[in-house]
Amino acid sequence: MAWAVLVISGMLEAVWATALDKSQGLSRVIPATVFLAALAASMTGLAIAMRSLPVGTAYAVWVGIGAVLTVVYAMATGGESVSALKIVFLLGIVGCVIGLKLSH
Repeated sequence: MAWAVLVISGMLEAVWATALDKSQGLSRVIPATVFLAALAASMTGLAIAMRSLPVGTAYAVWVGIGAVLTVVYAMATGGESVSALKIVFLLGIVGCVIGLKLSH
C-alpha cells in the first residue's frame, strides 16, 4: 500500500511542478490553485508512505518519479527539447526507481 501511495504522490509532484511553472510566479489563479492542491496531496502521500518506508528510499523514489514525469510532459508539449541522450538518462532514473523497489 505504501508503494502505491508513493507512486501516486510522485505523479502529483509532476503535477505541482508543472502547475507552478504555468502559474507564472503564482500570479495566475487556476494554475496556482492546482499547484497548492497537488503540493498538499503530494506531500501528504509522501508522509503516509514514509510511515513504513525508509526516508531515503521514499524520497528518492518520489523525486525520481516526479522528475521523470515532469520532463516527459515538458518534452511531449514542446516545452523542452527531445534527445536520445535525455531519454537514456530518464530511463536510467526509472531503472533506479525500480531497483529501489526491488531491493526493499
